[in-house]
Amino acid sequence: MKITHIKPFLAGRYLLVRVYTDEGLIGNGEAGLWAHHKTVYHALQELETYYVGKDPARMEHHFQVVSRNTHFMGAVLSAAMSAIDIALWDILAKSVNLPVYQMLGGKCRDRVKVFTNVSGGSLEALAESARKGVADGFTSLRMTPFFQGFEQKTSTALVSEAVSMVGTVREAVGDDIDLGLEIHRNLNPDAAIMLATELRPFKILYYEDPLAPESIEALEYIARHIDLPMATGERFYNTFQFKDLIDRKIVSLIRPDLSLAGGFTQVKKIASIAEPAFVGIFPHLMGSPVNNAAFAHLGMAIPNYTHTEANPHEGILAEIVEESFKVENGYRTVPDRPGIGVEIDESVLKKIPYEPPSFNGSFQEDGSVAH
Repeated sequence: MKITHIKPFLAGRYLLVRVYTDEGLIGNGEAGLWAHHKTVYHALQELETYYVGKDPARMEHHFQVVSRNTHFMGAVLSAAMSAIDIALWDILAKSVNLPVYQMLGGKCRDRVKVFTNVSGGSLEALAESARKGVADGFTSLRMTPFFQGFEQKTSTALVSEAVSMVGTVREAVGDDIDLGLEIHRNLNPDAAIMLATELRPFKILYYEDPLAPESIEALEYIARHIDLPMATGERFYNTFQFKDLIDRKIVSLIRPDLSLAGGFTQVKKIASIAEPAFVGIFPHLMGSPVNNAAFAHLGMAIPNYTHTEANPHEGILAEIVEESFKVENGYRTVPDRPGIGVEIDESVLKKIPYEPPSFNGSFQEDGSVAH
């Protein structure tokens, strides 16, 4: 079997990929560098010249050739290769009529846990959102403890408000529900430490991305001064970055994105590096129902998976694939279909115009860039 061509699709906020073969099997994948999909789209067109004519089953070999031959690596190339890698695993599993999770070593669990986000513009709205999530069957919630306009506040006011928000949600759902915090890289190291200290009584499951991950040293400084489990890694795009993070014993959870950090081929390795260090895999999931399916197969096949986004879709976005995976009582069920278990409907993609990202910036009270 040989690859005949690779076709990327820009639809809505998604970049989807289909890899076609001379035996009629088609692989489905998705790229996850959401802010630069158009750039990744062109990278996929360039990479096609290598992949066409190649055996789709040599995923590791192809990854090594492409990543080493360019002499440069980065998020754009990694996102493109990730999408192709997911599609190649889809092809391989279809060729033997098995789900991808079976090809990755078989089931480690029967279903994969997901969380829902808590949101609201007031304390009352946050409490209501949290209670609704629990009523919908979720035992894991996540929230960002900042109201709109928080960039204009002093660090003291910001911390006080965040503590009030988290306390409100914890009181609303009780102590039987997991609660994680997405800080969205919005703090400096000292503010992150101050906030984490105040949040200790609320039984926080994880403290995610307290600051931008470019400086491992700054993350390490925070980790040495807080008592909350830290999670990070959604911007990382290769195994070397994750190994450094794990070896430094900074985090309890890492957030590799299957559609950015190398597809199944590389993220399975990242999970294996994390396993003996007792670091959990908390994948970063954005994108279409294609990513939902692919990430679910990863979660099924690795022992140290913890949970990921529910990432629901409605209307025409849910029709991108023929049969989306369902979420019931806080878990995504994985049907026993070949490949990743979904097929992209190209006719639907034609109805969804591409939505390019906007770059507006966020600013502090003095006009400087906040985050």
